Amino acid sequence: NCPVKTRIDMDVEMYLPVVREQMSKLVMFSNEEWAVISKHLRLMTLKKKAHFTRSGEVCDHLGLILSGSLRLYHLKDGEDRTGYFGLPNDFVSSYKSFLKHEPGIPSIQALEDTVLITLSYLSFQDLLIHPVTAHKMERFARLIAENMIFCYEDRMEGFVSESPAERYETLLKKKPAIVQQVPQYYLANYLGITATSLSRIRKRISVPAK
Repeated sequence: NCPVKTRIDMDVEMYLPVVREQMSKLVMFSNEEWAVISKHLRLMTLKKKAHFTRSGEVCDHLGLILSGSLRLYHLKDGEDRTGYFGLPNDFVSSYKSFLKHEPGIPSIQALEDTVLITLSYLSFQDLLIHPVTAHKMERFARLIAENMIFCYEDRMEGFVSESPAERYETLLKKKPAIVQQVPQYYLANYLGITATSLSRIRKRISVPAK
């Protein structure tokens, strides 16, 4: 059976402190603002290999990963190219598609069973015009966009200025948990090398393969 995406509309109160902590790293929300925002949050579970969004779809959610991992990828000439990994406490979305509410190019897939807290496009729009939350949600949206732009610029600069081994070491510094959570095939795909080449690099750096 094809893995499916399941949204669970249930009480998310137990997760709210984690979500608020991660959002506060970008914008500090008052108790009054948070009371409005928290009513729009929903829990989403993705089975392994299920998609958060697919190429050609409108990405209808911004998510915060609570557990599990995701990868963003593009299809080219029948092959997928991994562009990004999302781990716990990372925000994830096909953000251009989400903001413009139009079909996006990348796909985002769960590498393992994954749990997220999500904010839908419609809820996001409501918060942008709500008198209590409008100002700070605009800032939050801008900072999410900036972080994603920085991520893609860092990746492009890495391909220009670093060797595959240096790119791997940079990735380990930024996301040390990635070695345990992401299969070697996808890591190699992300770095633009073969799995065999990555295995050699790992042996030199003395990091055990998954």
